[in-house]
Amino acid sequence: MACQRNTMVRRTPNVFLFIPNLIGYVRIAFAVVAFCIIRDVPGTAVALYLASFFLDEFDGIAARAFNQESRFGAMLDMLTDRCATACLIVNLALLYPSATPLFQLSLSLDLASHWLHTHSSVLKSNENHKIVGGSCNWLIRMYYNSHSVMSLICTGNELFYCCLLLCYHYSGPSVPGIKMGLYPLLVVTCAPVALLKAVISLMQLLSASADITAMDCLNKEKKTSRD
Repeated sequence: MACQRNTMVRRTPNVFLFIPNLIGYVRIAFAVVAFCIIRDVPGTAVALYLASFFLDEFDGIAARAFNQESRFGAMLDMLTDRCATACLIVNLALLYPSATPLFQLSLSLDLASHWLHTHSSVLKSNENHKIVGGSCNWLIRMYYNSHSVMSLICTGNELFYCCLLLCYHYSGPSVPGIKMGLYPLLVVTCAPVALLKAVISLMQLLSASADITAMDCLNKEKKTSRD
């Protein structure tokens, strides 16, 4: 009987070594190196940061292709995204001290909305935080249910912050026909997307708060009925 149990334990897949999670570790390594060199070689740092960001697409593809989707992988992705964005915003606050209150607001909104949204998903026993129900705001449903919409908004948001950092050091190659370098142009172009991402985060925060308080009320009603 003991041998049978040991055999079952050995056959249990090691989630830490799933291919998508290995890609996740590479993402973390890229981000760590990026923030170690961001002051000395910002261009290379941004390239590594964006490489880490775009690898998120490949770990999702690998998870579906090898049937290796996991809660750990989903949380690893989200935490990598949140921590990397937080570090980037901290660096931006150092470069643009007058805009520090805006960066603090952006960072707080990003962390708080994702934390509450994830906690709400766990309480509702959803498989992952990207599953949203019909009770959510239409913008949140569109954001999470449409992969192309989510990718476009997240990419625009990250490009906004990355190009804002690059603009501090250089304007980049000139754009023909426009009296503006490439990086300032991308900042202006992506600014509305970054603002939309902030609006979605605010709605996500409010929606998750409403869901959690609704569950609180339901639990109190059940407790009262039992008493």
